[in-house]
Amino acid sequence: MSRVAIVGSCITRDVWRLSGRRVTGPAPDLLYIQRTSLPSLFAAPLPGFRPAAAPPGGLKPLPHNALVADLQKTTLASLVAFRPTHVIFDFIDERYDLLSARGTLVTDTWELECSGYRSQPALRAARPIRRLSAACEQLWLESVRELSAFVQATPLAQARLILHSARWATHRRLADGREAPIAQIEILPGHPADVAAHNALLGRYEAAFMALVPNVHRVEAPDFRLADDAHDWGLSPFHYVSGYYAEIWRQLSELGVRGRALA
Repeated sequence: MSRVAIVGSCITRDVWRLSGRRVTGPAPDLLYIQRTSLPSLFAAPLPGFRPAAAPPGGLKPLPHNALVADLQKTTLASLVAFRPTHVIFDFIDERYDLLSARGTLVTDTWELECSGYRSQPALRAARPIRRLSAACEQLWLESVRELSAFVQATPLAQARLILHSARWATHRRLADGREAPIAQIEILPGHPADVAAHNALLGRYEAAFMALVPNVHRVEAPDFRLADDAHDWGLSPFHYVSGYYAEIWRQLSELGVRGRALA
């Protein structure tokens, strides 16, 4: 049985749920790391941050745990301790801005916005670094170099590294099977996104990742990058039609990924 770590987003996690395989229950052989950014992963813990005893702002435990891990910088230790046989990266969550606060970086996610943590002294004076800015891209490129060195210096060097190449869908499949353009997209409420600019950024990120991190395999399904109105999580440019997940699972299986479906 493979032990798979996902450093990415729901597009990869949903391969375990929506690839058409029989659902058999939770998968302890799967580690899902979400709602973070490579520059944040390699930054220092946020000084003075204190997580709430229970998830605030209506958050569920898993998203809250991911948020706390991003702020406290516990993710890399968890990744190494998991001893994965495969590590799958996708960069769809690399759409959020970064925040510079008290000498470190954190990811400005929806979960952070609704948690109330922005009102803590640790984050009250945080300065945004816009995702599409040259400064953010430079920080990201530096973090890829750090990731490459980190992998080679840890047991992750024994894992098979996989890039799940993805893009924002520009069209959706309607309930009657027709296709239509997706209307305006927001990353956070009130913040519309430039889809073409983000897709171009993903292309640059992936090219840099493949150039700087050795021995990475690539999986992709460009023919199925179509948003699905009937997706379990609702309409989003990252919530694809069912054929997408089946095709990605087929390619992952060829790379030795095995595992049970998620409930």
